[in-house]
Amino acid sequence: MLAQAGTASSTGQKEQAVKLWKQAAEVYPADKSPWLSIAQTRYEAGQYGDAIINAQEVLVRDPNDTLANSIIAISGLRLSTRSLADLSRQNNLSGSIRTESQDLAKLLRESLGETVLVPPAATVQPPPPPARGKVAAKKGGKAKQEDSSANPFDALK
Repeated sequence: MLAQAGTASSTGQKEQAVKLWKQAAEVYPADKSPWLSIAQTRYEAGQYGDAIINAQEVLVRDPNDTLANSIIAISGLRLSTRSLADLSRQNNLSGSIRTESQDLAKLLRESLGETVLVPPAATVQPPPPPARGKVAAKKGGKAKQEDSSANPFDALK
C-alpha cells in the first residue's frame, strides 16, 4: 500500500495517495510513516491545519519525530501569520490579542536569536545613469515597492 501511495503521489495523484496512506494507517495502526506522508502532502498543498492534525498522529507514535514537529511548528506559524494579517487588515489587532501576539513574537525572536522576525524589505536600487552619447529608452513602470502594512508582524517589532 505504501509503495502504491508513493507511486500515486509521485505521479501527481495526491488525493489517491492520501487515500492509500489512510488505508495503510488502518491496517498498520502503529506505523507512523503513512501519517507522516499525509502530513507532508497536506503541508506542501498549503493545507496547514490538516498538516498539523496528521503530524500529531505521527507524534502519538513517535514523540521525537523531528519532521513531524517541524511540520507542526511551521504550519502553526503560517496559520498564525495569515490570521494576524487578517486581523491587521480588519484593524482588530488590539487588547489582549495584541499583547499576546507581542509576547509570542518576542519568544520567537529569542528562540531564533533574531532581533526581528521578518527582515525589512530590501531597498530598491536606483537604475544606473544612462551611458554618454546614447539616449536610454525608459522602460514602462516603476519598481513595485513592498507595502509595509501587508506585514502582520510590523506591529509586533
